[in-house]
Formats: sequence, C-alpha cells, structure tokens
Amino acid sequence: MARVRNNEEIQEEIRQALTAVIDPELRRSIVELDMVRSIECSENGVVDVTVSLTTPGCPIKGHFQQAVAQAVTALEGVSHCNVYFDVLSDEQKANLQRSLGGASLPDGTLAQVANVVCIGSGKGGVGKSTLTANLAAALIGEGKRVGVLDADVWGYSLPRMYGLGATRPPVSPQRKIVPLSAHGVDVMSIGFFLEEDAAVVWRGPMLHKALTQFLRDVEWGQLDYLLIDLPPGTGDVSMTLAQLLPQAQFLIVTTPQPTAQKVARRAAEMARKVSLEIAGVIENMSWFQTPAGERFQLFGTGGGQELADELDVPLLGRVPLTMPLRAQADAGVPLVLTDPDDAAAEAIQHVARGMIALAPAQLPALPLVEVAATPGGPAQAPAGSDERKPAGMSLPMA
Repeated sequence: MARVRNNEEIQEEIRQALTAVIDPELRRSIVELDMVRSIECSENGVVDVTVSLTTPGCPIKGHFQQAVAQAVTALEGVSHCNVYFDVLSDEQKANLQRSLGGASLPDGTLAQVANVVCIGSGKGGVGKSTLTANLAAALIGEGKRVGVLDADVWGYSLPRMYGLGATRPPVSPQRKIVPLSAHGVDVMSIGFFLEEDAAVVWRGPMLHKALTQFLRDVEWGQLDYLLIDLPPGTGDVSMTLAQLLPQAQFLIVTTPQPTAQKVARRAAEMARKVSLEIAGVIENMSWFQTPAGERFQLFGTGGGQELADELDVPLLGRVPLTMPLRAQADAGVPLVLTDPDDAAAEAIQHVARGMIALAPAQLPALPLVEVAATPGGPAQAPAGSDERKPAGMSLPMA
C-alpha cells in the first residue's frame, strides 16, 4: 500500500516544482530568490501559493501567474492552484540584493507601462521612424497614453519629426528625467542631450549604459504603449533592449521588394533568438500615390504579406508613400494629425487599431487572482476558507 504523504512532504514537492519558475529579469528561480512566501494545501487538491515580489503593478505579472500555476497543477493530486502576490519588505529586498552580489534590482520605472513595442527593420531607409512617429500619434487619437523612445542612437530623428529639436528635458525632484511632450506623445531621445544634428560616435558599452538609463531613469509614468524606435539591423542596441525588456513585442517594418524582405527576415530571426515575441509586419512604401490618386508600385508587390506568412504573424497594414507623409515628417507634425484623410494616414490609423486589437485585454483588478488547473475548468476555493487574499504585485522590467 502506498505511503500517504504528510503536508510537509507535499509542500516540499511543490517547492521543488517551483524551481522551474524563472524570474525573466534576475535569471534565477523564484525558490532560489526566496520569493515563495507560503504554500497551503487543502484536502480537496487545491493549493494556494503566495509569491512575494519587489514592486507592484508590472505587466509581466501574468508570466508568474501562468508559470506558477502550470508547475503546481502538473503534480499528482493537485486539482487547482490559486496564485497570490504580495510585496517584499525593505529588509527582504536588501537581503535579496545581497544574495545577488549587490547587483541593482529593477526599480519599477516601467511598472505602469502596459505594452512595450519595439519597431525594427533589417535595413535602413524603409521609413521605420516616420511610421513610429505617426503610429504614436494615431494611438493617441484612439484614446491611448503613449510614449516613444528613440533608440536609433546613431540615426536619431524623432526630435525633428515632433518639432522638438535639441530641447533639454527637465529633471523631477525624484531625480528622474521627464520626457518632453509633443502632440500628446511623451518623447525621449539621445538627440535631446546633444547639439542639434551632432553625430554619436559610441561603442557598445556606452550604448548599453545610455539605453539602460533611458529605461530606468526616465519618468515614463502610466502608459498604454511605449514604442521603441530601434536602429536598423541586429546589432548592440537591439540585443541590449531584448535583454532589458524580455516581455516586449516586436513589429517588423519592410518594403515590398524582395531584397528588403530578405533583410527584414534577419531582424525577425534575431528577435526570436532572444525570445522577443514578433507581433506583426508592417509593409511601408507599398506604392507611391500621387496627389491625383494615381498609384505606382515603385518597390514591387507582396513582400510584406510574404514575410508575414513566413513568420506566421499578421500583416498589420500596407502604408503607401505620399508626398504629405514626407513633408510632415520634415515639418515636425505627424501626418495623421494634419491630414487624417491622406491615404498614408488612413493606413497608419488602421495599423494602430490592429495593434490595439493584438494587445491583451486589460481586466479590472480583483482582490483574488486565480488560475484554473485546466482550460475552462471551474475555479475552486480552498475548503472551509471564505477569506480572499490581496493580489497584484510583480517585478518591474529591467
């Protein structure tokens, strides 16, 4: 006859299973980091796990909910797992930092950013920055709170596209850099800290440090979207951002021509190698449209759809090249604001609505967080317990 395990043995088995849950920022299991605060088991197979994390309100909370529930419900005899969160005390944070050898913990700067979207391309000259500037303005038009980080350090252009020039951002009393605002968009760029149009001649370590500061030391506040305009290619900046933002999504910009499509495929390969989710493809310069409405397919046809099909992601839109799109980029006001009926502006607004549709629904905060053991399975509460526990604490992005 099989020996009946006591409660302590069951808790230890669950704790061992939780060693598979890795914090994506600190690269260690939540057990090793001493973040498993409590494990409670009931006779009906329902398990309560409470995880203590360092700061509230982070978009990656869902990662911990899903990973903990999956690890626990895989064990024999577990019918359901309730996942709860609380926050580490200052003393516990200090102990954790010492266990990490004194390394800086994430400080929660991006804790209130719901969606981080990196916009990249395999090569330059495909209109990535113009699209970023107009997409941000289009999202504002849809009622979203939006920030833009110009991470194209060598080819920064967003200050000019928003009419901001080399204006120096202010610093808050909390010693955080406050983004400049233009047309409702919060904007940050290395161009704000240089003489206008000055060249940036930096090696990899300096780039890494600057980008880390833009993410940690900028007061981004509460945003629905932070759009990050990447430099072309698969170099240091893209790798650094992938390391700092493991939960970010990746949008790939290409033109219809086969050469651009093949190069964009390399950017997609980079994103997948560093585990960034590819959210979709945008085909820019799909055709040239004259003021009279004539269309000329200067760069061929079908490249964007072909790349999207190959990557098994949606083609979010096909944006034509129009004279007002170029003119407004130089004038410092996004086209979607000055002429929303322009063909390019309409296409960009369509892309913005597609991005919103792809984003996970923001559910209202509830006092209890439960994750069912099986898809569609009924939620169960521990036997004899009517008390609901607080939830909603999570690690910030690095």
